[in-house]
Amino acid sequence: MKQLDRRTVLRGIGTAITLPWLEAMTHQGRASSVAEAKPLRMLFMMVPNGIHMADWTPASEGTKFELPATLEVLAKHRKSLNVFTGLTLDGARDHGDGAGDHARSGASFLTGAHPRKTDGADIKNGVSVDQVAAQGIGHQTRFASLELGMEGSSQSGNCDSGYSCAYSSNLAWRNDSSPLAKEMDPSSVFERLFGTPDKVSQGGPTTPRADRRKSVLDYALEDANSLKRKLGAADSRKLDEYLYAVRDVENRIGRSDKLQLGENGLPNYARPAGVPRVWEEHCKLMMDMIGLAIRTDATRVLTFMMANEGSNRGYPEIGAPESHHDLSHHGKSPEKQAKLQKINLFHLQQLAYLADQLSTVDEGGQSLLDRTMIVYGSGISDGDRHNHDDLPILMLGGAGGQSRKSGHWRYPSNTPLCNLYLWMLHQVGIKADRFGDSSDLLRIG
Repeated sequence: MKQLDRRTVLRGIGTAITLPWLEAMTHQGRASSVAEAKPLRMLFMMVPNGIHMADWTPASEGTKFELPATLEVLAKHRKSLNVFTGLTLDGARDHGDGAGDHARSGASFLTGAHPRKTDGADIKNGVSVDQVAAQGIGHQTRFASLELGMEGSSQSGNCDSGYSCAYSSNLAWRNDSSPLAKEMDPSSVFERLFGTPDKVSQGGPTTPRADRRKSVLDYALEDANSLKRKLGAADSRKLDEYLYAVRDVENRIGRSDKLQLGENGLPNYARPAGVPRVWEEHCKLMMDMIGLAIRTDATRVLTFMMANEGSNRGYPEIGAPESHHDLSHHGKSPEKQAKLQKINLFHLQQLAYLADQLSTVDEGGQSLLDRTMIVYGSGISDGDRHNHDDLPILMLGGAGGQSRKSGHWRYPSNTPLCNLYLWMLHQVGIKADRFGDSSDLLRIG
């Protein structure tokens, strides 16, 4: 068949399903076509309240380091794992402003800026690295960026010692006074990615019950079958796998509120507007949304907050029912530190779940994980000390081959975290001279 456009979508009533990368999207006979069709993505994930560093930091440096207890969950993806020690977020330090480390670390995590201490309307921070990337490459996708998380965003109120809640509940900042609220409902994210068939505006007569049973795929089925007849065997199989994944996620969203299913495994009722009651189920669905957004090239820039900074959420399902924030003030208590490690591991298991997905999807000879840069970490190191140096930061993914080594890398004291962000911007073609408080491109390996 003739070359397929990278932005081809399957269309139905109220539905537009973007396709994953297919071989038919390359120019025949052009050696560079595969590379051109395979974009590089970046995902920034933040966890609150610091990390239990004793179970995070590898004992040795270089490529042959042993994975500590918390990082063992990423053993399967070791070849694309880089762990950084010594990176610092100077903007999160008090600089004479007193208490408020949680708000400052949330605000500074992607901006490198020192936020103005206020709980009023005069908030001031900096532009976040994801939005610099979105401004540079966002025009190439449906969404310049996606901002996601497990808890809602606030734009006002006092959340930490005189700092606005806007600082502790938002990662992405469009400019120094405009944080971008995140979406926490997987159903809403799904609808943004694929459209909603809730109201049929045209076509033959239908019943409300039949409408509710329809999947977004049912509306696009005719277009999908027409396309499959034109594809080669490999592309046809890949399309089937992708459509199965979309339907599986859609059904799981439908089941998230214990809805009864009808024929074909489709929910009898409309998808719930709220989020799942079970935290892990909720988080896995959000990871699915990230995976689908990357797979369809809906966006190449994403942010995700595992919880708002300073979160008091407990995790009774893993034996840590106490407030996460309170546990982080462990006072060297072995019991509290053990529970902190459980929470750290639980959070990192969600990243591993996403990495497993991305690593199995082929994009012209490389996996989606090979074509992604995932930064994961916290703007606080030890939650008991509230320090912002020696931060727990890792990068997972092959960065399109630009990260040629994987290992544990130790940097001189006070090396800016923004050096890593500047390196990432260069990988997606944004050749900035500096970002935030960067001093140079981070040298990996």
